[in-house]
Amino acid sequence: MYREDDFLMLSGIQHFLFCKRQWALIHVEQVWSENSYTAEGQLIHEKVDQPFIKEKRKDLIISRAMDVSSKTLGLSGRLDAIEFRRGEVGIDLKGREGKWMPTIVEYKRGKKKKGDYDEAQLMAQAICVEEIWNVTMPYGYIYYHETDSREKVDFTPELRQLVVETARAMHDCYDKREIPKAEFFKNCTQCSLYDACRPRLTKKAKNVQRYIYEAEL
Repeated sequence: MYREDDFLMLSGIQHFLFCKRQWALIHVEQVWSENSYTAEGQLIHEKVDQPFIKEKRKDLIISRAMDVSSKTLGLSGRLDAIEFRRGEVGIDLKGREGKWMPTIVEYKRGKKKKGDYDEAQLMAQAICVEEIWNVTMPYGYIYYHETDSREKVDFTPELRQLVVETARAMHDCYDKREIPKAEFFKNCTQCSLYDACRPRLTKKAKNVQRYIYEAEL
C-alpha cells in the first residue's frame, strides 16, 4: 500500500509503457512542451472534463471528470467518463434505487494502437474504481476520436498483472530519480519533448515491443 503523498499520476502509466524516457522527463524532471498533437488532445478532453455535468438516460447515468486513486497501485487521476447502468448486480448510488454497474470510458485523440499502452491506462483506472466501491469490473471502453470508434477492452488477468508491475516500476524509477536513455524511432520527431529528449544523442537498441509497434504502423 502506498501513502497518498507518494501517489504518481495515473495517466503516466501510458507514457511509461510507451517510452520510459518521456515519462521520466515529464514526471521526474518536470519537463513539458506543447505541440499540435498535445493541443488537440487537450481540446478533446475539455469536452468531457466537466465534473458538474451528469447525464441520466432511463437506466443509464453518465458522470464526467471523476477523481480516483488506488493505494495498491500508488496512482491517482481523473476519469474522462464513467457510466453507471442499473441492473441486478453492481453498487449502491446515493439517492438512486437498485444496483448500478460502473463502466469506464476513456477518450483518446488518435486511433487504436498496436501496443497495450491505452489499455493499461484504462485498466489502472478500473482498479481505482474497484477499490473505491469494492466491485469487480469485467471491461471498459476507449473512444478514439480519429476513427470515431468505441473499442471494448476486457480486463484480463494478464492486463491486470501488467498494470501492477508497471506501477511498481514507475515508483522505483521515480524514487531513484532515474532518466532512462532514449530509443530513437521514426515517430520520435512528433513528440513534444523531442528537443529536450535529444534521442539521437542518447539512443540505445530498440526493445522488441517497440520494434514490432514501429514495423506495423
